[in-house]
Amino acid sequence: MSGPLEPPHADASIVAPPDAVFEPVRSQTAFEETVDRLGTAIKLGLLRPGSRLPAERELCGRLGIARSTLRQALTALAQSGHVFATRGRRGGTFVADPQPPADPPSPLMLAQWRETCDQRLAVELGVAVLAAERARPSDLEALDEVAVALEGVLEDFPAYRQADIHLHVGLAEATRSARLVRAMTEVQGAMTDLISYIAHPPEILASSNAQHRRLLAAVREGDAMRAAKVMSEHLHGTEHVLAGLLPGG
Repeated sequence: MSGPLEPPHADASIVAPPDAVFEPVRSQTAFEETVDRLGTAIKLGLLRPGSRLPAERELCGRLGIARSTLRQALTALAQSGHVFATRGRRGGTFVADPQPPADPPSPLMLAQWRETCDQRLAVELGVAVLAAERARPSDLEALDEVAVALEGVLEDFPAYRQADIHLHVGLAEATRSARLVRAMTEVQGAMTDLISYIAHPPEILASSNAQHRRLLAAVREGDAMRAAKVMSEHLHGTEHVLAGLLPGG
């Protein structure tokens, strides 16, 4: 069953979650880490079904994030079925009853998803460094076109994912290494299998593409260290979203 249409009685939130749930998050991946923190707390039962989250102002202060960031994270969690919002005197944001996925991922996939992310990290960091050293102007023009195209499909995840793969594989092609292109294609396929099990609200996709643009800017300037840093933030952002929204993640 989905969350109740009316807010629960006041005693639904008597049991307070551990303080760690609302510790400040890092600014580099604030949106994704907020999704991870709240989504994981809900899955672990630290935030119980029917309980009300703290008010926006309080939650922003405790997490150390902007209100816009919090609202984006709550939208992502609402679209994935983790929370729901009600209006009125007793309104607020409440933890929804857990919803089993219609087609849950296999136990093996759930057990190995972090290893898949580790493999992707190893490949993509190397790609970012070498692309910053080797990319040609024509490579960057093509990648910029993909980043622009991504902005137009934030409401269409299948189209977004195809363009996203195109961008990451195109970055690998800019290294002039056929082996890295093959490795990138492999890890992108594994990631596609994983992320098909989570919700993809436009807020998450927009945040991801903003990181793409920062990455391409670093590559254009030939700044390999900054490219690696931005790529690391980008990939860890994806891991936070998976940890928060993947069933059993």
